[in-house]
Amino acid sequence: MTRVPVLNLANALTTMRLALVPVFLVALFAQEGHDTNMRIAAFVIFAVAIATDRLDGALARRYGMVTEFGTLADPIADKALIGAALIGLSMLGDLWWWVTAVILAREIGITVLRFAVLHRGVIPASRGGKLKTLVQAVGIGLLILPLTGPWLVTAWAVMAAAVVLTVATGVDYVISALTDLRGPARS
Repeated sequence: MTRVPVLNLANALTTMRLALVPVFLVALFAQEGHDTNMRIAAFVIFAVAIATDRLDGALARRYGMVTEFGTLADPIADKALIGAALIGLSMLGDLWWWVTAVILAREIGITVLRFAVLHRGVIPASRGGKLKTLVQAVGIGLLILPLTGPWLVTAWAVMAAAVVLTVATGVDYVISALTDLRGPARS
């Protein structure tokens, strides 16, 4: 079996995403969080970081760069970015705290569930889970932008869809895990 070096492009992108979290927060909170230019800068940083999430995984799988580091660091970077954005937007009064609480509770709960059943096999990301992630990212991105009028209504509609998908996919993961626990262990 060939050992994959930890220092590779996929892991570099994951590390960059993690490093962009504090940079994003500085831009988001600059000028008390409501400067148009800084909010646009925060959006660009968030968008670049989100783009690396799709890219690092695709590179790792396609070019055989999957490592234990990447497998562990990728979801941490994802949750750090999404969590920082949600908490930041709620602190600025641009997102209701209950939305942040629901999304973060689901993310933490599913992460704990994945670790709890790891001995029986990895719970892979479902199509619904991937759609949830995309809709969350779009909703958060839109709320980062200084939108008004119908654009802001659109941002809230996307965020509402993200909350519904977050809850629905969370329930689906729990049901799948419970079903798997009742069956024979995977090898």
